Amino acid sequence: MNTFGKRLTECRKTKNLSQKDLAKIFNTSHTTIGKYERDEMTPSIDAAKKLAKILDTTVGYLLGENEQTDLFKDKKMLQRLQDISNMPEKEKSSILLTIDNFIKAVKFKNIAAL
Repeated sequence: MNTFGKRLTECRKTKNLSQKDLAKIFNTSHTTIGKYERDEMTPSIDAAKKLAKILDTTVGYLLGENEQTDLFKDKKMLQRLQDISNMPEKEKSSILLTIDNFIKAVKFKNIAAL
């Protein structure tokens, strides 16, 4: 299981930043970054948001809520989801059912191809 600290370390290394580099950008000490990475200390929500922004990822990824570092960063996809969310319940349910069926079909197709 990937912890916040492990994901933070991974994202930092992907950006080719040392703990000192990240600490300087984040305006803290490298020992604080080290404690985050070793899961000895948990950042505040605002600190996690700032770290996610610096590392070009999402708080959801750092917290282990999803497996993709860039999930929810696609502005067009987010706008589509917002549009669906604002629809009347009947239309929203129909669209979500259609999407669910397409997803199942693609997953089934991929399994069958194995």
